[in-house]
Amino acid sequence: MFQKERTSLLLSLCSAFITTAVMAQESTTWQMQRGSIVTRWAEQVNPAKVLPEYPRPQMVRPQWQNLNGLWQYVITDKTSGHPKSYSGKILVPYPIESALSGVKKPLKANELLWYKRGFEKPALKANERLLLHFGAVDFEATVYLNGKELGTHRGGYQHFTLDATDALQAGNNELVIKVWDPTDLGPNPHGKQIISPQGIMYTPSSGIWQTVWMETVPSTSIQSARITPDIDKQQVLVNLTISNSKSSDLTGYTVALTAKTGAKVVATAKLPADKPALLSITNPHLWSPDDPFLYDLDIKLVKNGETIDQVKSYFGMRKIAVQKDEKGIDRIFLNNQYTFNLGTLDQGFWPDGLYTAPTDAALKFDIEAAKAMGFNTIRKHIKIEPDRWYYHADKIGMLVWQDMVNPGNDTQEGRAEFERESAENIAQLYNHPCITTWVLFNEKWGQYDQERLTRWIKEADPSRIVNGHSGEMLYVNDVLRSPSPNAWIGSDIADVHSYPFPRNAPAIAGKARVLGEFGGIGVPIEGHLWNDLQTGWGYDGVVTPPIMRKQYTQMVDSLKVLEQEGLSASIYTQPFDVESEQNGLMTYDRAIIKLPVTTIRNIHARVWPATKNYLATTKGFSATVADTINRDYAARLKEYKSGKNDSASLRSLTLIALQNKDEANAARFSTEYINKLKTPLQENNLSFIEKVTTKKTDPGFSILEKSVSVAGIANSPRSITAKLETIIFDDEVRSLLTEKPDWNEVESVIGQHQPLEGELIRGLCVIRYLNAASRDQQNATQNLVEAATRYDDRYHSGAYNDWAWTLFEKSNKREELEKAVEWSRKAIGRETDQFRVASTIDTHANLLYKLGNKQEALQWQEKAVAASPGDTEIKDNYEKMKRGEPTWPNAN
Repeated sequence: MFQKERTSLLLSLCSAFITTAVMAQESTTWQMQRGSIVTRWAEQVNPAKVLPEYPRPQMVRPQWQNLNGLWQYVITDKTSGHPKSYSGKILVPYPIESALSGVKKPLKANELLWYKRGFEKPALKANERLLLHFGAVDFEATVYLNGKELGTHRGGYQHFTLDATDALQAGNNELVIKVWDPTDLGPNPHGKQIISPQGIMYTPSSGIWQTVWMETVPSTSIQSARITPDIDKQQVLVNLTISNSKSSDLTGYTVALTAKTGAKVVATAKLPADKPALLSITNPHLWSPDDPFLYDLDIKLVKNGETIDQVKSYFGMRKIAVQKDEKGIDRIFLNNQYTFNLGTLDQGFWPDGLYTAPTDAALKFDIEAAKAMGFNTIRKHIKIEPDRWYYHADKIGMLVWQDMVNPGNDTQEGRAEFERESAENIAQLYNHPCITTWVLFNEKWGQYDQERLTRWIKEADPSRIVNGHSGEMLYVNDVLRSPSPNAWIGSDIADVHSYPFPRNAPAIAGKARVLGEFGGIGVPIEGHLWNDLQTGWGYDGVVTPPIMRKQYTQMVDSLKVLEQEGLSASIYTQPFDVESEQNGLMTYDRAIIKLPVTTIRNIHARVWPATKNYLATTKGFSATVADTINRDYAARLKEYKSGKNDSASLRSLTLIALQNKDEANAARFSTEYINKLKTPLQENNLSFIEKVTTKKTDPGFSILEKSVSVAGIANSPRSITAKLETIIFDDEVRSLLTEKPDWNEVESVIGQHQPLEGELIRGLCVIRYLNAASRDQQNATQNLVEAATRYDDRYHSGAYNDWAWTLFEKSNKREELEKAVEWSRKAIGRETDQFRVASTIDTHANLLYKLGNKQEALQWQEKAVAASPGDTEIKDNYEKMKRGEPTWPNAN
């Protein structure tokens, strides 16, 4: 006995030594990338112990191994085969674009991301299997073990599992993952991730972004459990799926279920393994945000009296439905009691981990924060979270409206992918009592077959209510986007979005009226912005915290009136700032709360009281309260004069000086800041330099030029090359654009600034003479033709039409008008906007008419009239052509 204990102790010490050595080694090979704000949890990330918590709380087994940590990675062309070498280390499971990955690189749609790591073959008993589990990989993942392909999974938000047993080898095993993620350029649901920013969209999260792990299971094992509570019948239905690696024969197998509260057994059932089980729960303890009580559930798979497999799970007894209150109003009822869903729109993004929270405590914090503020509901906006997020919501007590992730594109493939993934989402999240509502579509994003899909979700899960379309009716500053007929057909809910101030949804029999989004008060907090170069954004501009308090109070007072009129739910946008948006109640880094949490909670209590357990469940919440957006500019200047000139202060002072239109000091501060930079080519620094550089003599100009030379024109941000070419045009080229310019001299200037291509400079030359021609300046039309000819075949249809119409109005030279006809033909051939087609045809017809080609001109003008029958100017031109009258100005 003593010898056994001593051996065990020695093994423990060796293990501890090896672990410490690995941690030391890994900590020197990984470093979080900087360049933006980070959360308080980022410093807790340990490469040797990344997200170590069991990833699947609804189905727990003790035999598992976490595969998170440092992997090798490389990015290749999409057509490439298996890489022969790798670029470096990446910290899994943080997306490659994130700071916490240690890489922070974008993944293009025509590229592949490869991961590789090794692991030792675990000891397997006879009839045991080794399963590889992936929490989520965005978007398409192909898995190889020791060179053998195990399988491919599509879907950026769903778990998947592969049996690795038959590909295992003794000793070390090589695991390789190939990932393709087109983000918004493919058929895949991608939420608010977008490669080319437009509108309110965010940085992509490509590749592995949830825990990778493996576990040992018997060859016949419990694969899944579907748990459906029924509080009215006081019972729980459990449907099990049993996996058998050899056959589907489950003869002789039984399952034993035990529901418990602590050590007390509440209910048991024993039955054949292929039959559903019904557990009677007498006088059930109901789950609610006030009292999130959960029952433990032990599930055993038994054969011949021996337990073959065992998992631990849990469930909550709760009911959600739309029912009539005592006044006959259709409302949302929880456990047969009206419960106003006071919610907030949580997008689930992090400044350091993007889609992936830095730690499990961080993941939990977001729910604690909402609870501390007095919310009882979170709308999880077009993102599926890891299982542990829903587990924390189950434990803390938070109602969840779960959005489906909007279709990737409007193609047959995109729709099929959306429906397949939505079905997986429902199955994956089905057991969580926190989820009370499925949200199918959001604000017409990819909307199609709404009635069919709404009814399909209700059939797939009758235990929850369905919001068929959140914000199908959308108001922004009282302007209504045109709603569709039968907007909420098949839905349990009529949902309207209204920014910034609240309004009610229409009253429709049998449907609860909800306000699916509102608010968006913008309050930027200095030092806590994703991009300090953006002045701030909110749906109604930006304000200070004191003004926010006044506006927010008015909004909630309006909610109370609407609630009395029949409103059942409200969702405020949003709990946290996200990238370019500063309309959160807290900053993006979760460090600053813009109003005291007690103030927010007390304001909310006007509509619905804070949950009874909020104090007990929000002990992990803390944040500093913001008093003002920025300190007084005069006080900051005084600090500077007293010697406070560190880099952070100078950067901040520069931006404040620009806001105050103090150009002289802005130039002074920015020059000092730039001269202090140790890594001027870092992305965040380049963005700042780009903003403050306005002429060639500024210190930032040479740095911007160097960044283009180092990265190459193809890899340089378009904004930087545009800034450089604009400055070159203003400082060197504009003075050359006389009435008779020397174009060789212009080209010589462009050539002196390689690798810049000068495309924008030539375009600005065109605009210069286009404007001059509009003002009838001498030689302007000739110069326009010469400048535009140099820029030809690189422009969009609208530009060709502008050039052609200007020459039609201002030139009488045949060669110039013939050139304009070439441009108008190109405009017609390249125009894709049906509303501008008539204009381009009208230009072409008028040019032909001015050149004397009357019959051809009339044929084209007839097409222009047909393309825009309501355009009186086009009709007038047509009538003038038929009469033989000039259609151009100053004809006489």
